[in-house]
Amino acid sequence: MRRLVYGLVVLSCLAYGCSSGDGDGPDGTVEEDGADAGHDAGMDAGHDAGKDAGGDAGTDAGFDAGGDAGIDAGGDVGADSGDPGKTVWRPAPGTNWQWQLSGTIDTSFDVVMYDIDLFETPAATIADLHAAGRIVICYFSAGSYENFRPDKDDFPPEILGEVMDGWPDERWLDVRAQALRPIMQRRLDLAVQKGCDGVEPDNVDGYQNNSGFPLTAADQLAYNRFLASEAHARNLSVGLKNDLDQVPQLVADFDWALDEECFAYDECDTLLPFIRAGKAVFQVEYGSASLAATVCPQANALNFDTLIKNLDLDAWRVSCR
Repeated sequence: MRRLVYGLVVLSCLAYGCSSGDGDGPDGTVEEDGADAGHDAGMDAGHDAGKDAGGDAGTDAGFDAGGDAGIDAGGDVGADSGDPGKTVWRPAPGTNWQWQLSGTIDTSFDVVMYDIDLFETPAATIADLHAAGRIVICYFSAGSYENFRPDKDDFPPEILGEVMDGWPDERWLDVRAQALRPIMQRRLDLAVQKGCDGVEPDNVDGYQNNSGFPLTAADQLAYNRFLASEAHARNLSVGLKNDLDQVPQLVADFDWALDEECFAYDECDTLLPFIRAGKAVFQVEYGSASLAATVCPQANALNFDTLIKNLDLDAWRVSCR
């Protein structure tokens, strides 16, 4: 989840001295597509967040906690537990990328990896990105119910928790629930069908939030390892989204990390186990281009691959390197 809510801009500005203008940051480039910064990553507030399907929501706190701990610590592409004829993408630090979850995808950026929405992005766009030599990562929420997704009726009401702070269209999920597993497996199957090279499962830190369920750190570890194992079984690369407190336990299970605002919250050091393992840390701070003057030197010193982005995650970006 983009942890940033309405007070974020104020927080970032206090921390870094944001300005209203755009400009080139040191060691970075500004690239704009004119997307409306007020548009929110495809969320439809008109849907009824209470609409859900019936079904057995029996819980199973005993997810396989083993995960896939045999991940190659290098930043290359290696075989995994799925089809032996295919490989899993494991990026090293220094991999340039673009993250766009709203608006028509701007395919013109000369980067290695695009991170785009699993449901909203047409398969034809993914094919176009592949034709240009790009790796495609597909975003979906693994820890929240979104009332605007096409599979929204698959979620039994018993596994829907509290509404997320700042995101009225989303509710936390009971990640212990056995009924949740096949839904996520189908989403991973969809990623394969659409041609995604990997996935970015979001909201995998519900145990630290007011989810409405008595989730524990062990529950979260088991669920996150389940996601990583299921992704690898399909030869999909998978990144750990935020969940910084569990980085030491999960760095072996995930191929890379994606963090939001570790500089704003002074917590970037917690991501260094990924760097030491030779795995990329894709990192984002939200604000104007002027933020790069403060953030980029720090990010580059840590060997992070950092972007400055608008909160709505349109095409605009400043890349620190």
